[in-house]
Amino acid sequence: MEPLSDPVTAARVQSAFGATTSAQCLDRQCLSVEGLGEKRSTRKMTTEYHDEPEDDSSSFWNKEPTFAAFSGVSRFRRWLIPALTASLVLVLVIALGASNASLSRRLWSVETIVSNLSDSLSSSQQLIQDAAKDVTRLKFSVETNREQLSSVSAALKQLSVLDTVSRTVATLKCSLERLMKNASAPDGCCPLGWELSGSSCYLYSKTALTWPEARDWCNGHESHLVILHSDEEWDFVTRHANGVFFWIGLSDDRIGKWEWVNQTPYVMNRRRWRPNQPDSWTGHGMGPGDEDCAHLHNDGRLNDLHCSPGCASSARDTSRAAEQNRTQLVHKQLELLPPTFSVTSEE
Repeated sequence: MEPLSDPVTAARVQSAFGATTSAQCLDRQCLSVEGLGEKRSTRKMTTEYHDEPEDDSSSFWNKEPTFAAFSGVSRFRRWLIPALTASLVLVLVIALGASNASLSRRLWSVETIVSNLSDSLSSSQQLIQDAAKDVTRLKFSVETNREQLSSVSAALKQLSVLDTVSRTVATLKCSLERLMKNASAPDGCCPLGWELSGSSCYLYSKTALTWPEARDWCNGHESHLVILHSDEEWDFVTRHANGVFFWIGLSDDRIGKWEWVNQTPYVMNRRRWRPNQPDSWTGHGMGPGDEDCAHLHNDGRLNDLHCSPGCASSARDTSRAAEQNRTQLVHKQLELLPPTFSVTSEE
């Protein structure tokens, strides 16, 4: 309650409060009479001081409505701030709860990923350990195979020596029989310098000849360039080639089709030829014509070549060998061109 600034009004109010206080000391009837007297005294004081100006802003009775309005606003403000605070706290709690749930899900995902990575790492480590064991076993196997290969290589060398010795013994035997029969070779024996394989005798010459020269040389020694009929014959000839190219009795120069030197048709077998051969290449620079003569490559397969290079050849002596013997002559390549193989055989 605001203090009263007017002394007269203050005295009136004090008098009125005094009367009311006196009435409160009596019973209810006295309180009613004194209250009536208070009202009359109030009207009397109002009439008596009617001409005096009053300040409504300092009037005690005029303040009651203002105090009531102020009291309602104060209550609203008093409840507004806590309500807003509670709302903000609730919003923060909800936001933190949602964020916590999201973080929990992310944490669970991360834990799952870490667990999977741990499992993968364990599996990888196990695989590495197994691979290390396999490598150790492979090293042991390689060492063992290397030792076995060394043993096999030594055995092959011994067999090669034995084969050479065997051929030498056979040649000496034939020579001895030839001397005993006055220089005539017995059946089953090859001439001196020729090698026996099956029922055929083969000669490997060191003279380089062209394909026509090798053909004519073999014919002059009662033989011809070899005609390879079987896989065994292919293997024997290529095994003794020692990486040198050799002519064989195969050409397409006469009729434009591949045929053997005895003019029998050749049946094409691509397995026996090198890739993309024969190609009848004309850019060889060795003269007119394409590649019309066949030779054995160092891998044992056929290749067509111009007939002019000097190459090796093989011939078979029919006058001294048995009736079914075929002789083959081989000339070693002496030029810078790849050496070639040429073989002759009896028709």
